Amino acid sequence: MSNKKISFVTIFIIIVAACGYFVDIYDLILFNVVKKDSLEAIMEGATPDVLKSTGIFLFNMQMTGMLIGGLLWGILGDKRGRLSVLFGSILLYSAANIINAFVTDVNLYALVRVIAGIGLAGELGAGVTLVSETMSKENRGYGTMIIVSFGALGAVAAAFVASKGQVISGILEKIFHVSFASWQVAYLVGGALGLLLLMLRVGAIESGMYKNLQDVEVSRGNILMLFNNSERFLKYIKCILVGLPIWYIVGLIVANAEPIWGKELAIQGKVVNGSALMYSYIGLCVGDILSGLLSQLLRSRRKVVMIYLSFCIVLTVYFFFFAKGASLFTFYLLVFLLGAATGFWALFVTIAAEQFGTNIRSTVTNTTPNFVRGSVPLILLLFQFLNVHTSSALLSAFMVGLLCFGLSFWAIFHMPETFGKELDYVEQYP
Repeated sequence: MSNKKISFVTIFIIIVAACGYFVDIYDLILFNVVKKDSLEAIMEGATPDVLKSTGIFLFNMQMTGMLIGGLLWGILGDKRGRLSVLFGSILLYSAANIINAFVTDVNLYALVRVIAGIGLAGELGAGVTLVSETMSKENRGYGTMIIVSFGALGAVAAAFVASKGQVISGILEKIFHVSFASWQVAYLVGGALGLLLLMLRVGAIESGMYKNLQDVEVSRGNILMLFNNSERFLKYIKCILVGLPIWYIVGLIVANAEPIWGKELAIQGKVVNGSALMYSYIGLCVGDILSGLLSQLLRSRRKVVMIYLSFCIVLTVYFFFFAKGASLFTFYLLVFLLGAATGFWALFVTIAAEQFGTNIRSTVTNTTPNFVRGSVPLILLLFQFLNVHTSSALLSAFMVGLLCFGLSFWAIFHMPETFGKELDYVEQYP
């Protein structure tokens, strides 16, 4: 195969993985954007407290699905191949989101969010694993940077589609003679985007490293390998801890911009969750591009993560203790900057992929980001516990943040540098 052909195949794989993560993020964020409207339609007459608690319950169901999916797709990716996960995961969450547009009660809503969560869990890990194993060891950081940066724009698309739901609904009504609410349109668009993406994936090829593994007698996708060796286990835990601050900021600060922080900080204007999520993910896109380029320039993953963690701490201190009474513009600017500070998500997932051998790499790369996402309910529980004892939401949230930042700093400081590491090797059992 010529170098030109190899280059074309690599570019095509990056495009496919980036588009897949775009749709993944669209659907992942969509629930937080439309949960209020969808629950008001399904639970007509319910009080604000009931709607709030139901929203938390459904979000936890989605996170539960992602934890299950992370294990399922990770193991499948090592046993059956990276492409099987790329196809299977997007088919599952696309179907789930189309069904979600027609739910009529909370129990069905919860079931569909679990199924959607399972599907959403496989996209990022499979894409990063495939690209990392396809590109050269010096340049694979560019590939993962493109995947995550473009994917982050899926959140912007989710907020835009939700805001223009009535317009799209009018178009659909003219075509199908059926009327849809804005939140239903948003789910239908997400499902349709996923199904369209499946057609693009027909030309994708399997990782060469994984193909070579077929001829080697080695245990593949055995999750016990992460627990039966103390060195591997500690390395795995560190991979998870590095990403905690990202979803602390997304899950506790940004996702609660409207119900908690807009009021606690007495922001001069109406804070809207969908807008906060959109601005934070625009920031994440910018941050991921810069962190990827900086990582290539410094030839280090660890140094860049430490720089970003420091940025996160400075912004978090300002947000909780110096933003009182800020204008709506200033608040959204802070949210954008916080999103940019979490822009080491691509590096975090790449580091996880680079830490382990080919026979267990998919398992690690799929489970690590989903365990970080799955930490959000624990972060929220700790926040609620501290809030009861301190009677200050701002102080409680900051204390939780210090814990997340501290664990992340410790983990990245004690990790070996993986920039330029050769990935064509296997982990031995046990």
